[in-house]
Amino acid sequence: MPERKYDAERIQVLKGLEGVRKRPAMYIGDTSSRGLHHLIHEVVDNSVDEALSGFCDHISIVLHKDGSVSIRDNGQGIPVDLHPTEKKPAVEVVMTMLHAGAKFDDKIYRIAGGLHGVGVSVVNALSEWMEVEVRRDGKVYTQRYERGETKTPLEVKGKSKQTGTTVRFKPDPRIFKELLFDYKRLCERMRELAFLNEGLRIDVGEEESGKKSSFRYKGGLIEFIKYLNEGKKTLTSPVRISGDKDGVEIDLALQLVDSYTESIFTFANTINTHEGGFHLVGLKSALTRTVNDHARKSGSLKDTNVSGEDVREGLTAVLSVKLANPQFEGQTKTKLGNSELKGIVESIVGEKLSTFLEENPRVANKMVEKALLAARARSAARQARELTRRKSALESDTLPGKLADCSNDDPGLCELYLVEGVSAGGSAKQGRDRTFQAILPLRGKILNVEKARMDKMLANPEIRTIITAIGTGVGSEEYDPVKVRYRKIVIMTDADEDGSHIRTLLLTLFFRHMRDLIESGFLYIAQPPLYGVRKGKQMHYANSEEDLERLKKKLGEDGIHIQRYKGLGEMNPEQLWKTTMDPERRTLKKVTMEDAVEADQVFTMLMGDRVEPRREFIEENAAAVRNLDI
Repeated sequence: MPERKYDAERIQVLKGLEGVRKRPAMYIGDTSSRGLHHLIHEVVDNSVDEALSGFCDHISIVLHKDGSVSIRDNGQGIPVDLHPTEKKPAVEVVMTMLHAGAKFDDKIYRIAGGLHGVGVSVVNALSEWMEVEVRRDGKVYTQRYERGETKTPLEVKGKSKQTGTTVRFKPDPRIFKELLFDYKRLCERMRELAFLNEGLRIDVGEEESGKKSSFRYKGGLIEFIKYLNEGKKTLTSPVRISGDKDGVEIDLALQLVDSYTESIFTFANTINTHEGGFHLVGLKSALTRTVNDHARKSGSLKDTNVSGEDVREGLTAVLSVKLANPQFEGQTKTKLGNSELKGIVESIVGEKLSTFLEENPRVANKMVEKALLAARARSAARQARELTRRKSALESDTLPGKLADCSNDDPGLCELYLVEGVSAGGSAKQGRDRTFQAILPLRGKILNVEKARMDKMLANPEIRTIITAIGTGVGSEEYDPVKVRYRKIVIMTDADEDGSHIRTLLLTLFFRHMRDLIESGFLYIAQPPLYGVRKGKQMHYANSEEDLERLKKKLGEDGIHIQRYKGLGEMNPEQLWKTTMDPERRTLKKVTMEDAVEADQVFTMLMGDRVEPRREFIEENAAAVRNLDI
């Protein structure tokens, strides 16, 4: 291979928005469905910033038939006068240049979510086309762009007494793998924004289906908490705490429910901080200290404290902070890095929650009682947890489901299959590649952890086996995702009703106790074939009814034998490897969590105590079921 000279000519300079198109994932996370929807969020966040500053109270989003989407607000309208240094209309500068916007100047936007000045210009760069309409100064201005480049000059097309901005764009098929917007998913995020911005009305419409939704909540976070706890048995009324300090506004709503897990959601300037940050640290610290102080004053607690995990058991909370200069980690803003937030949140929440508990002894007693019960259960769980510690060699006589480990010890190269049934587990062990594939057969259905406290959960042999094999531990005292032994964990169950139930039970376990593994992209669901089609000596497989019909047309229906697989155990080791475990031919579905709020509700509804919400869900979604086993 000829040696290439490395000199100045090899240094490439990407001008304008070329860098965004070259590396889109740096700006929107990825180019799949998640990144596609992120485009809408970037534009909507700008409109919400107008609302945060008191200039806007109505946002409208429409998914159009041509695949484009429009976002309209009644804010101030993007400025259209000439920029003093760029010598272009300000709106064109905002739409076509990175790091251009008014949010670097706190005189205009004291509080804003889109602070990097890259949002709408990134959307423009990744769109086949974009059109902006500005209503300002009694006129209506328009301009069009294609793949980030200006295509028409800014023009006046009419007059208007209203103000605001409308952005319409069509995602570029050269960039995105998926181009279909999900109406329900969009509504979930818009509902969330409406909860966080009291009085802001957000409308969502879809031209193709004619669907329309409108969200506006005068009760703010109290209504958010009620929405989150639909289907749960509540132990207290919602409590709201708000205050401000050093230019930071704090808004918190919390409620105790009859559950064994915590559900805490945090936001900074309406941006969902999925990975938490210092505001979450401050909240947890305040809750632990305040409840312990009250318990000691009331005589419920003497020498030792209850842990933070005990205090938060069964707690649903939404914390929203608004500040002038949030330091988000990354453009996708999943973690808040302002260290001063810890002390501010801890101070405000601690002081106001302490006063509330003194004035509301009934609520205080419930919180203390729940924490003390959790503490006793945690103590009982310690012994059970010891059984989940991974020994140097997993001893088969202590594990009801025997783990067949792989020879490779690099987690990045290893896979763990959680297999329903001993028979299927045996086939998987024989058919696997032993160098990187581990097999853990499961006997029957595991415990529903949605209804179980930690001690009861860890007393379940199957769950202990799973936790031991994965290696992360569970519970705040021990859980460490860095210790995961496999970075690909595959749930492999039968294609029938029992298999679906076992899969849901396992997903509940991961969501409630090992959520980081989902967020890191380590959890998958195997897709074994539904049918085996034999013609002569040749065996073919179909993963769906549609696949089966295509195979029948291709092979011809004369002389074919069709077998409907209801259990993994019906396949021999070679078939299981070929159809479900061979990396070259298998189909795996990655488990993702786009919306933690919705996911929390779904698991509560599907696996909780209340039957009515579950029945309603089944009735509403029955028509969408595929491959129903009856």
